[in-house]
Amino acid sequence: MRKILGCIKKAVNDFNMIQEGDIIGVGVSGGKDSVTLLYGLKLFQNFSPVKYKLKALSLTLGFDDFDLSPIQKFCNEIDVEYMIKPTQIGKIVFEEREEKNPCSLCSRFKRAALHNLCKENSITKLALGHHIDDGIETLFLSMFYEGRISTFNPVTYLSRKDLTMIRPMIYVEEKDIEKAVKKHSLPIVKSPCPADGNTKREYMKQALLKFYRDIPPAKQNLLNSLMGTDQLNIWGMQK
Repeated sequence: MRKILGCIKKAVNDFNMIQEGDIIGVGVSGGKDSVTLLYGLKLFQNFSPVKYKLKALSLTLGFDDFDLSPIQKFCNEIDVEYMIKPTQIGKIVFEEREEKNPCSLCSRFKRAALHNLCKENSITKLALGHHIDDGIETLFLSMFYEGRISTFNPVTYLSRKDLTMIRPMIYVEEKDIEKAVKKHSLPIVKSPCPADGNTKREYMKQALLKFYRDIPPAKQNLLNSLMGTDQLNIWGMQK
């Protein structure tokens, strides 16, 4: 986790993500990214210059085979309060609405439910487990499917909710998350989503992996662009 913690520290410093007294809710889906973020922010508490509280947040989606007990056990072990909000989002999207492209609608529903859960529990920051590879995939999805150059921001303030979303693993590569999960035996709960592994994002992930194999400098050049060390400077960082 040392490399990941270094990336979290840099992101927190570069984007002023955490302030003294913040109550940070970590959105935990059960996947490797969100569980690693939760563990990383728990470890970061030990040497963070500012003090903050940490809570874990999960949504049930109405699927019968979604067992969050491993996450509950893990939260007990690392002494983090865990809140689970029951929802029927999955059933609404897949059964009632029968969406052909369900991911966008499902994401909106989940974000709204997490935002409300944060407000109900006086949480000031919602931390999400997106990493740098997610940022690159989002950039290409936006260009190919929406015709615009855009990706998510490391910090986003939601004025209507008076809530700030942060992405402390924005400098972390997915390969390092995979190594950390294996090394520290972090609990992973498989997604019950019927579209899991068959989405536009997964398609883009596989396409980019091929680019990286065929063009070895491609990934580093994309990272440089996102981090503001080249012409694109998506995040508007100061050089």
